[in-house]
Amino acid sequence: MATDNDLNLTPAGMRQSSSLTGMTSSSSLQSPASVFTGDRDPEDINDDAIDTLNNLLESCRDGEYGFRECAEHTHAPDIKAILNERAGECQSAAAELHQLIVQMGGEPEEGGTVTEALHRGWVSVKGTLSGYSDYDMLDECERAEDVSLAQYRKALKQSLPLNARTVVERQARGAQVNHDQIKALRDAHKANH
Repeated sequence: MATDNDLNLTPAGMRQSSSLTGMTSSSSLQSPASVFTGDRDPEDINDDAIDTLNNLLESCRDGEYGFRECAEHTHAPDIKAILNERAGECQSAAAELHQLIVQMGGEPEEGGTVTEALHRGWVSVKGTLSGYSDYDMLDECERAEDVSLAQYRKALKQSLPLNARTVVERQARGAQVNHDQIKALRDAHKANH
């Protein structure tokens, strides 16, 4: 039986027994996935990871579309450039997730989420009513980035293969930087106007 001293933390924060990994009899060998996931079928685990990545893929597409929509309705060239740059980063993140899903044997989802389509519609309505102020567009972008960050946090709580987790962690850090930059830009714009 493993003691607390025999347990190591994995990158995912799960406990792994060093005594389990050191066994050599064929009846006691476990695949690395079963050490972390118990009796779950590895195919089910892979399908769950693919579903998680597809949710992020849709979120990235939503971000790309949302940033482009807001950029279209802003007046200040510097804000427009930043929003278009963020849209490009979301597009790159989506392409990376698409490739990862295919590598894992999955089928990448097409399009974005219904929620984000409604949000883009709301951006257009709000922009029309407010005269498309740069502040309102930045405020909508910041709100959408809150949703994106929540999606990444949720994904990081899931069981993901190491290569997928590495990508998701890096992209989550990028989403945090985007959020913070958009929020600072919005706050500065409000203070100056």
